[in-house]
Amino acid sequence: MKIAIVGTYPDGTFARFEKALAGCDGVELFQVETQEKFDALEDADAIVLRILKMPAETVARFPSLKLIMRWGAGYDSVDVKEAGRRKIAVCNTPGANAYCVAELTVLLMLAVGHKLICHDRSLHTGVWSKNTFLNQTVTLNNKLVGIVGGGNIGRQVAARVQAFGARVQYYDPFRLPEETEKALGMQYTELDELLCTSDVVTLHVPLMDSTRHMINAKRIAGMKDGAILINAARGGLMDDAAVVEAVNSGKLAGAGIDCVENEPALPGTPILENPNIIVTPHVGGGAADIADVIIPMIVGNLKALCEGKPLQYVVNQDDLK
Repeated sequence: MKIAIVGTYPDGTFARFEKALAGCDGVELFQVETQEKFDALEDADAIVLRILKMPAETVARFPSLKLIMRWGAGYDSVDVKEAGRRKIAVCNTPGANAYCVAELTVLLMLAVGHKLICHDRSLHTGVWSKNTFLNQTVTLNNKLVGIVGGGNIGRQVAARVQAFGARVQYYDPFRLPEETEKALGMQYTELDELLCTSDVVTLHVPLMDSTRHMINAKRIAGMKDGAILINAARGGLMDDAAVVEAVNSGKLAGAGIDCVENEPALPGTPILENPNIIVTPHVGGGAADIADVIIPMIVGNLKALCEGKPLQYVVNQDDLK
């Protein structure tokens, strides 16, 4: 069985896969680090995928492919319908990097609230900004944080902001059980109510047709004046141009964005111009120690495939029937 490890990974990842799969007879493991090499690849039974994408035409290029194994929870980089049509299982690693995304989310909240980049830019221009932004600085203490998405990441964000003294409300189309809400300290509310009452709004939902630009100019207009907006989920959930306009006008105090609509964001892009908008290059789910959690999940599925056993975390199960 040919298994391609496609994309770039933390140092030592390939060696860890080799060691973990050493006991599987007939396994040929190889690396495909670049888009150019991936474009030339046509033969694999399983693909472990990170960073690079598999649109329909790429999926169709592999006649013997049985499994696309995503490194991470998101799978919008794969044409899932085309994979299902060809009876190729698409699996992810749900929850594996949730703690990492949650940490970055809170980091962005704190950095925006404490005017971190504003101070940094001021100091680099020779301005000692000790009191410059004092009246604009806010903490999480006693604030109402609105979490859009009550999944694993959203719940971990809830726990972390409460440690800073914040209260939490959330919206999700699939409401959590009442006992879970009480245990987590998460008060359910409808989306528009969440937006107009929250001091901080943070997005933790997948990108789908129904969620694209769910935060647009109209919804921003209904948000609380001076609120902070965070997106560490997927580019496209917010209308980035509308967010820039809202921060520039003072409607929003700032934004923390790990996922822009058009990656990479290049110098001169409006979203990079205002120091009250902090942008990171889609790194929320990435850290060297993430591999400690993700690799065992992926190896489990690769071994299951080799042994003809059921796969876990299949996201296109209905299409495989």
